Amino acid sequence: MTTASSGRPGFTADQLFRLLTAAFAAFIAILFIVMLGVLWHESQPAIDKFGFSFLTSSDWNPVSNEYGALIAIIGTLLTTLVAMLVALPVSLGIALFLAEISPYWLRKPVGTAIELLAAIPSIVYGMWGLFVIVPIMADTVQPWLYDHFSFMPLFSTPPIGIGILTAGLVLALMIIPFIASITRDVFLMCPQNLKESAYGLGATNWEVVKDVMIPYGIKGIVGAIFLGLGRALGETMAVTFVIGNAYHLSWSLLAPGNSIASTLANEFTEADGKLYTSALIELGLVLFLITFIVLSIAEFWLHSTNKKRGA
Repeated sequence: MTTASSGRPGFTADQLFRLLTAAFAAFIAILFIVMLGVLWHESQPAIDKFGFSFLTSSDWNPVSNEYGALIAIIGTLLTTLVAMLVALPVSLGIALFLAEISPYWLRKPVGTAIELLAAIPSIVYGMWGLFVIVPIMADTVQPWLYDHFSFMPLFSTPPIGIGILTAGLVLALMIIPFIASITRDVFLMCPQNLKESAYGLGATNWEVVKDVMIPYGIKGIVGAIFLGLGRALGETMAVTFVIGNAYHLSWSLLAPGNSIASTLANEFTEADGKLYTSALIELGLVLFLITFIVLSIAEFWLHSTNKKRGA
């Protein structure tokens, strides 16, 4: 005697896998919305009192309850810009050397050393920057810049060692391992037959890198760059040690300044009023939006580049 099967069939492994991965992706989107909503809600007292002037005011005085984010925003952007200008060429040079030029026996130990540098805690970079980089900047680099370029606003402040430039250099040292290690892996993924074909046609090392390796891995390279950029924008402790933590608006890279992350690290535990706490949370909201906008621009650029290539 046979019995007929009844009812709906259960989930297949593929369907279950698809459902789980969709749930994980949805969790990230929901988490983003929740974080944005919480920051916005907790920032309401400061948003209601200061409005858009919060972004344009350089005042930051907890005694009189006057708060503005301009100095912290400028400090964040300047330190990140200095870090990227230093880190990009160095990181790409390291990645190209390891992927294309260095002897095979040297690739693994140097690559491992770079990856270990990426694992060092940021507070260690900050302490190292304070006790090693700051004296060098105060005794050698900044005096030379001031003596030769003080007519420029960027170097018009007498040197004291700490400041925007020093913080940018420490940030550069922190993000170089991230960008270099990912870019190296991207270069190593370039098919060997493409490079050999270019060499067979008479291309030089530079032409192979410029016309084959970089175009092939451009999406991964840009991803590595913006991963380093995100790390630089949000770095806290290393910057706090060497930036000077001064609420003084200056376009000089030699002057002490402040960043959004260092302001939050220095003052959040001391915030004793609702408006003070709300202003600090709004600073966090501003940093959140800056990072989101920068990464969205990168994603849009990559998307438009891929569309043009597809066309």
